[in-house]
Order: sequence, then structure tokens, then C-alpha cells
Amino acid sequence: MLTSVKNEKVKSWRKLKKKKERDSEGKFLIEGYHLIEEAMKSEWNIEEIIYQTGSDVEGGWKHFPLHEVTDNVMMAITETKNPQGVLAVIHKKEGSNANISRALLIDRVQDPGNVGTMIRTADAAGFDTVILGEGTADLYNDKVIRATQGSLFHMEIYQANLNDTMNELKQHGITVWSTGLSNADYYHDLAIPDKLAIIVGNEGEGVAAEIMAQADQNVKIPIYGKAESLNVSIAAAVLMYATAKKV
Repeated sequence: MLTSVKNEKVKSWRKLKKKKERDSEGKFLIEGYHLIEEAMKSEWNIEEIIYQTGSDVEGGWKHFPLHEVTDNVMMAITETKNPQGVLAVIHKKEGSNANISRALLIDRVQDPGNVGTMIRTADAAGFDTVILGEGTADLYNDKVIRATQGSLFHMEIYQANLNDTMNELKQHGITVWSTGLSNADYYHDLAIPDKLAIIVGNEGEGVAAEIMAQADQNVKIPIYGKAESLNVSIAAAVLMYATAKKV
């Protein structure tokens, strides 16, 4: 049992709270039974599992190195106020845009809850890829991970320069729609392409002008009431479900 927050192993786990360390180590932390189960089902590389004294240890976990820790150590590692008492160290995966049918591109959305919610919604709507542009909340931020509810393990998700990515998407025959009011058409008046990428942008500024200029089509959502705009995650949900491929 690990009892001290000064233990070198504990220090290495705590470092993973910082993006710089996650990037350099190629690892991140997940917390809770559900997320660990989703990582296992999706066959992500689980390096080790950490459990608080008194927490239940699932049978399948015995395939991985297990570390029992005291309450004070768990509180030093966790990011939640009421932790479930179980965490895992996971290795990152490299995403790919090789087989995109439906993709969501996220430009400089900084709220982790919005980013995680959009990933979860993209998964539910049958999108296969999410690409996070520069300035967007880190995929492996604890709040993003929790908001995805495990959907980050089900899809191709990666971070990239969106200007470069859009050129690559077009070369693969993927039509790009950008949200925005300038020279935009209502989404429901448009034919839905066979392969489609949708870009949503920063909560206050929307999609950057230079990125929007590269899109094949600018789209907007009608506002029937007096609200000026929709929350970015809601707007993304409307567009993704409207353009989802029906199975």
C-alpha cells in the first residue's frame, strides 16, 4: 500500500494533472469505474490501476498492475470532490483522418465541459472523428474526459492545425461546412454530402475568419425566439444530428 504523497510513484501520477507532463509522457489519468470499463472494452493501453483502500477491485483488473493507496494519497491524485476511489493510467493514441465519413472540427473552444459534451454527442450521432484545433481545451484535461462519459475511447480524436487539416480533408473528398453568419445558408436548405466535416468555433468569436474562408459552405441555424445565439455544444448537436448517417 502506498501511504505517502511524497512517494515517487505518487509524484509521477500527480504530474499527469498537467498538460505538459501528459504530452511528454504520452499518458493521462482517468477516474471512475465507468471510464476504466470503457477503456478496457475499447482496448486502450492501460498501464496501471490505482484504487483507494476499501474500494471494490473488479475481476478484470487483475490483468493490470494494481496499486492500493490510502485516502490521503487518493485525494492528492484525484481532481473530483467526491472520488469513486479508482483511477487508471492510460497511454495516448494517435488519431487518423484516413476513413472519415463524418467529422467534427472544433476551433478554439476553451470550456472543457463544452468540448467533452461535443465529443459525447458526436459519438451518439454516429460521427467517426473529432479534430481539436489549436487553442481548444486539451482532450486529456480531467473535465473534458469526464464530460465525454467514455466516448473519447470510441472514436478517432486528435489535435491538429485546422488550416492544414482542411486541405487534407478536401483532398479526401470530404465537404467542409463551417458555422457562421457571413454568407451562410440555413443548414436545412442544403443537400447533405456523403462525406462531411462540420466546424464549430470559439464560444465568443465563433470560427476564425481564415478557417471559415476555406470552408466549402457556411451554415447557420435559425433562431425563432429572441436569443442571440446557441451554446456551441448545442449548435454542434443540432448540426450533427441533422447530418447524421442513418443506419
